[in-house]
Amino acid sequence: MGTTAIVFDLDGVIVDSHAVMREAFTRAYAEVVGPGPAPFEEYNRHLGRYFPDIMRIMGLPLEMEGPFVRESYRLAPQVLLFEGVRELLTNLLDRGIRLAVATGKSGPRARDLLAQLGILDCFERVIGSDEVARPKPAPDIIQLALETLGADPADAMMIGDAVTDIQSARGAGVRAVGAMWGQVDESELLAAAPDWVIWSPLQLLGLLTEQPYLTV
Repeated sequence: MGTTAIVFDLDGVIVDSHAVMREAFTRAYAEVVGPGPAPFEEYNRHLGRYFPDIMRIMGLPLEMEGPFVRESYRLAPQVLLFEGVRELLTNLLDRGIRLAVATGKSGPRARDLLAQLGILDCFERVIGSDEVARPKPAPDIIQLALETLGADPADAMMIGDAVTDIQSARGAGVRAVGAMWGQVDESELLAAAPDWVIWSPLQLLGLLTEQPYLTV
């Protein structure tokens, strides 16, 4: 059967938020931990996970979440859509494909950001990691998205730029597509063995018509 539903990750797939995240993380680190270089590169390796989970993995204070979220809201106007995303979403909706977002962000932050960018209405559900019992890499967030969309896993795909996205998709039984246009560790993502990789948002349209050059 064809694809009837697509679940997107947010950061690094729909929005280019890398610089904003770096600044928000750096400011939160300085405020809570103190002077010295903020370990953003290590933080970046865990993107896709919920912020408190990353803090636990890195051994950093959970108190960083407050200033990180504050700065993320303040800097949100600097976040941009990746080129081709708006056209892609319009095309998918015209095809009758149902869309959702499953993100490591909190739900309120994700919905606020998408509303600012004018594309919140493209998605039937935007789910944050604070809205499921087990965030990525567990499958819960994708399973919840599929329930909302009324989609069978066999007819759905997940578009993500992190290993946690691929793992979550696998657990939910949906096809996993690696998005390679953001600040992504290509070798690490390929090692997670997504079903396909695409190098720009609009290449997804070719994948939906089964263009062979898009397969891994």
